[in-house]
Amino acid sequence: MKISEIQALLEADIVCGEEMLDKEVYSACGSDMMSDVLAYVKDQAVLLTGLVNPQVVRTAEMMDMICIVFVRSKCPTEEMISLARESGMVLLKTRKRMYEACGKLYACGLCGNGEAK
Repeated sequence: MKISEIQALLEADIVCGEEMLDKEVYSACGSDMMSDVLAYVKDQAVLLTGLVNPQVVRTAEMMDMICIVFVRSKCPTEEMISLARESGMVLLKTRKRMYEACGKLYACGLCGNGEAK
């Protein structure tokens, strides 16, 4: 699934990284606990979260993720946007809640935890 499709499905606003919307992604995860992302997530390209602090971008970068979607209308800080730009990462924000956003992406073919759909 292209990041542009994620943006459309979630009716998300592009915060930064619009030049990367044609990148293809194959998996995602949703979590507000970065310790869980570090401990349990592998091979995920998209992170959905409601947590807004610089550690989110740093964690996503460490895990080689290329897109973060902020749910519940959460807005990343300028520091986060700057870190994401430096890392070549797309930031999106949506009004949808975590449950709905993850479910919508999963139903449209984006998998989690390396599973094939």
